[in-house]
Amino acid sequence: MADTANDKNKSNSNNDENEENDNDNDVIEEEESTTTTTSKKTSQWRKTRTTKTSSTTKTTTLTTPAKLYGKDLSEYDDVDVESLLAQLSPEEITILAKEVDPDDNFLPPDQRCGYECTKEATGPLNRKQLIEHINKQAIETPDQPEFEPYVQGKVRGKKWVPPPRDAREIEAEEQIAIDMGEEYEHALNDATQEEIIDLAAILGFHSMMNQDQYHASLLNKGQPVGLGWDGITKSTQQKLFPSDPPNSTDVEESIKRVKDDDNKLIDLNLNNIKNISDEKLEQLFAALPQNEHLEVLSLTNVGLTDKTALLLAEAIEKSKTLRVLNVETNFISPPVIVRLVQALLKCHTIEEFRASNQRSAVLGNKIEMEITNLVEKNSSLLRLGLHLEFNDARHRVAAHLQRNIDRIRKDLELRLQFRFFNNLQRKSTRIQ
Repeated sequence: MADTANDKNKSNSNNDENEENDNDNDVIEEEESTTTTTSKKTSQWRKTRTTKTSSTTKTTTLTTPAKLYGKDLSEYDDVDVESLLAQLSPEEITILAKEVDPDDNFLPPDQRCGYECTKEATGPLNRKQLIEHINKQAIETPDQPEFEPYVQGKVRGKKWVPPPRDAREIEAEEQIAIDMGEEYEHALNDATQEEIIDLAAILGFHSMMNQDQYHASLLNKGQPVGLGWDGITKSTQQKLFPSDPPNSTDVEESIKRVKDDDNKLIDLNLNNIKNISDEKLEQLFAALPQNEHLEVLSLTNVGLTDKTALLLAEAIEKSKTLRVLNVETNFISPPVIVRLVQALLKCHTIEEFRASNQRSAVLGNKIEMEITNLVEKNSSLLRLGLHLEFNDARHRVAAHLQRNIDRIRKDLELRLQFRFFNNLQRKSTRIQ
C-alpha cells in the first residue's frame, strides 16, 4: 500500500511539472486605453508574460509607449489640459483655434474656416462696383521691378543647353541602315514630294498626312496645292448637301387607292407629312383590313397620337398582307406601344415593326418586360425597332428574333430541297 501511494505522489508531481513547462511560454496581448479629464486617449500595447507554478503566479509587463514625430508622449499623460487652457489669454486662444481644424460637420462653415474678416459690412453686394474696384486696384498696383530689363534678341538668365548624347547611342543609330537595293534607292532619290506622300498613303502612314492628302492619294486626284510635309494643315471645308425635298405624296389619293385595293400600291410612304388630320388617319386605318396588296406602311413623323395609334392597332389585327410597319418619331405613349406589339400576335404577316423616338424617351422596366414577353410569343416577327434600356430585355428580344430568323431559313431550305427533288422526279418519269 505504501508503494502504491508513493507512485501516485510521483505521478502528480510529474503532471505539475509538465503544466509549468507548458504555461511558461503563454503570452497575452492586451490593449490598454488611458482616458484623462480632457477626453484625451493614449493607446499602448502591453505584452504580459504569465508564469504559473503550483503555488505562485509571476507576471512581467513590457510596455511600448506612444510616440509623435519620434518624441515620447507618455510624459503628457498626467498633464491637465483644462488648466493650461485657462491660463491662455483670449488672443492666444484665437490663434490656437486658427491652427486647429475642428472637422465637425455640425459647425457652420464660417466657424470652421480659418479666415476671419474683422471689417464691418458696408452694405449689400454690388457686383459692378466690386469689379470696378478690383480693376482699379490692379491698375494702380505697381509691377514688380525686373532684375534685368528686357532687350530684344538678348537672352536673360542662363540658356538651356541639352546634355551631350552618349557615343554608344550615336554609333548604334549610324549602324542601322536598310539595304533596299539600288533600284529602290534610285527611285526614292528621284521621287517628288507628291509621289512620296502617295507612297506613304498606300503604306498606311496616316499620322504623316492629313485627310485631304490621304484621300487624294487613294483616289489618284493629285495632291492639294500648298500641302506638303512642311505645309500648314487646315480643316477640310464642309460639304453642303441640298436638303431632301418634301414628301409629295397625295394623302387623299393614297387613302382612296387603299380603299379601292389597288394592286399596284405595295409601299405607302407618308413620312414627314405633318398636316395629316386625325380624320384622314382614321379613314386610312379603317381601309387597311380590306386591303390585300399593301405590304409596307411608313408613318414616320406624322403626328400620330394615342387615339389614332389605338385605331392602327385594331387595323393591324385584321390585316392580311402588311409586312413592314414604321411609326417612329411620333407622340405614342409606352402603354399604347405595348398595345401595338400585342396586336402583332394576331397579325402573322408583319415581319418588321419600328416605333422608337416617341414622346417618352424611356419606356421603363415594366413596359420593357411586357414588350419582351409579347415578342417572345411572336413567331413571325424578324426585326424590332425599339430602344430598350435594360440588358435583360435587349438580350431576350435579340435571342428570340434570331431564333425566328433561323427557323424561317430552315423552312426555306426544306422548301427548296422539296422543289428540287420534285423536279428531279418529274424529269426521271419523263425520261422513262
